Amino acid sequence: MAGEQGAEPHDMPGPVHVEVPALARPGGHYSHAAVGGGLVFISGQLPVTPDGERLADASFEAQVAQTLANVQAALLAAGSGVDKLLQVRVYLDDIANWPAFDRIYAQWAGPSRPARAVVPTGPLHFGFKVEVEAMALEKASQRTSTAHEREE
Repeated sequence: MAGEQGAEPHDMPGPVHVEVPALARPGGHYSHAAVGGGLVFISGQLPVTPDGERLADASFEAQVAQTLANVQAALLAAGSGVDKLLQVRVYLDDIANWPAFDRIYAQWAGPSRPARAVVPTGPLHFGFKVEVEAMALEKASQRTSTAHEREE
């Protein structure tokens, strides 16, 4: 509000959009991650290898492993990590896959226990079985030098 101490909303720096060279290029008009206000937002990650191979025909477990590896790579490039996760949203093509997902996710997340939603969706893009998006805290000045940043 006017008259209060502190930065006005228009004085806040714009978001930084992070493209991660270790991941396949985004398939649309979006960034791998966006950073602003001390938060990191990871776009929905799919089971796509860094060289762009789509793992739609791979097992569910292989798709989950690649998807979570992509989330982790985006977190690290954006200056965060699994230990800083606040919220994770998981999209599954079949809710019957939830127990297998949860087992793999628990190993990946370790002691980190962010808020999470699992959303059964039916068919996903390209026939994938899983997609994961996340929000985390930024570790101060920890964005990797290999990330390409665009400030808007």
